[in-house]
Amino acid sequence: RHPATDDRTHVSTSTRPPLRPSRWLDGDGDGTPRTYSPADPSKRLRLLALGVAFTLTIFAARLVDLQLLNRTPRAEAAVADRTAVVALPAKRGTIYDADMRPLAESVEAVDVTADPRLVTDKDATADYLAPILNIPKDQIVASLTTDKHFAYIAKQVTPETWDAVSSLDLRGIFGQRTTKRYYPSGELGANVLGYVREDGEAGAGLEYGLDKELRGQDGQKIFESGIGGRQIPTGSERERDPVDGTSVQLTIDSDLQWVAQRAIEQKVKEADADSGTVVVIDPRTGEIKALASVPTMNPNFPGQASDANRNNRALTEVFEPGSTSKVMTMAAVLNERAATPRTVFTVPYSFSRGGSVFRNHDAHPTYQLTLAGILAKSANTGTIMAAEKIGGEKLYDYIKKFGVGEPTGLQFPGESDGYVPPPSEWSPTSFPTIAFGQGLSVNAIQATSVFATIANGGVRMPSTLIKGYISPDGRVQAAERPEGIRVVDEQAAKQTMRMMEQVVGDEGTAQMASIPGYRVAGKTGTAYRINDACGCYDNSVTASFIGVAPADDPRLVVGVIVQNPKATRYGGQTGGPVFREVMVHGLQAMNVPPSGKKSPEMPIYSSDLGQ
Repeated sequence: RHPATDDRTHVSTSTRPPLRPSRWLDGDGDGTPRTYSPADPSKRLRLLALGVAFTLTIFAARLVDLQLLNRTPRAEAAVADRTAVVALPAKRGTIYDADMRPLAESVEAVDVTADPRLVTDKDATADYLAPILNIPKDQIVASLTTDKHFAYIAKQVTPETWDAVSSLDLRGIFGQRTTKRYYPSGELGANVLGYVREDGEAGAGLEYGLDKELRGQDGQKIFESGIGGRQIPTGSERERDPVDGTSVQLTIDSDLQWVAQRAIEQKVKEADADSGTVVVIDPRTGEIKALASVPTMNPNFPGQASDANRNNRALTEVFEPGSTSKVMTMAAVLNERAATPRTVFTVPYSFSRGGSVFRNHDAHPTYQLTLAGILAKSANTGTIMAAEKIGGEKLYDYIKKFGVGEPTGLQFPGESDGYVPPPSEWSPTSFPTIAFGQGLSVNAIQATSVFATIANGGVRMPSTLIKGYISPDGRVQAAERPEGIRVVDEQAAKQTMRMMEQVVGDEGTAQMASIPGYRVAGKTGTAYRINDACGCYDNSVTASFIGVAPADDPRLVVGVIVQNPKATRYGGQTGGPVFREVMVHGLQAMNVPPSGKKSPEMPIYSSDLGQ
């Protein structure tokens, strides 16, 4: 070994090339290596810091936007998203009869609703609900198949039904408190009352006509809701109480209404008629005590009835009155002093006027009849002759004063005013035709009001159905009473009343309307009806009887109208028995004593004048 060599260290003196840098590139392609120094870590740190600072700046700007610049609208939007608004329905006013018995009232009910988004198994939910709600499963599934937040499953179910639904604790199914209109007497007075639909809107009758008074004002509850729409107990809450509607007391007597409805229903069936109406009026006040119409409906289920049977025929249906209109002609002649009840007329079976032949109902030889006899026999030709004593202009004026062609004042929805053409529009046959009750039209209230005017000494009291109003706090306010309208003087009214008593007597056409012990006055009517299809008269008729009792101290007027009776066509036979049944009940209920004496007889024929 060389003496200068260390045993622990040996340095090679070989010719191997020196070590190269760890990374190299041929920068310019000439084979000359290019070396790089390692990256400076401070640069990386600066870039990272800039990125973080930029990100934080964005977050800070967004935070400023949310918390400062747009704080209020964002907060309002958040509150709105969890705020629920629920209507607090006002209780609809009750409709009472004259004795404060409820005819229409509101009862508690529940609308079954859903948030379809929360109902995960629609088929299973429908399976549970269908038998309880008595709704087809498919209908429930259809209600739940929507992307909306709210859906009705069933409306106005009873609280007991809702309790059964609620006990199932179905996800997404809720109950909303409401009220339901209920008519405890069913069909009684249905066409007067009308009905309220499921959506709470009035459909017809007084429910519609008095909707503003009955409806009241709904309240509102606003609260914060959580999942499933349930109220957050600690959340904010605002509430405005509902204001209940005003209740209404009618003039209708439920007992008398029931008797009238039953009687006319039976007569319509017996006579094989299309329909029938009964009107009962207190002549001293104009108050309507009963207003019955058949066929009718049950207002608890109005959808089961036709449109015609939901209407109030006493006001919406007009007809030509026929011989009941002769009362107006006679009263006008007497008031003008153109004749007296004892004035004699030569009355043929037929004669010609205006180029047309007019006849009485039954063929007869020429009669010598008094004015009272003309009314008792219901002679068309005699009535025309009596009307000719005052002329067409005056007859028209009296008919208008009696209220024909004018609103009744009831403000009932759908009311028809009737019509009498002015003399300027008359044809040569209009005057004689109108004199005995054809060529003009009335509704049942107007026709009955004519007799009430005579019974009230010649003063027409506008008809009314409203007795008073009851506020939600119980205060009672009587309905306004319009003043009476003088139509004929008291003498003419009394003479007309005496003449109408002969109609119910032995020589008259309405013997079936007589009531033992009471003096009765009235008039029958049989008028041809116009066929709307052809605009002409066909073989159908309107049969009627309108009467007053007691004739010596009138308390009630009853009008009976029967449309298109096929089994019998005469007003005395169709209307007379109904009048008697209704009037007897009314007089007994009012404790009206019998007259105590018979109706005084008046001369019918000229030969009776000497008796």
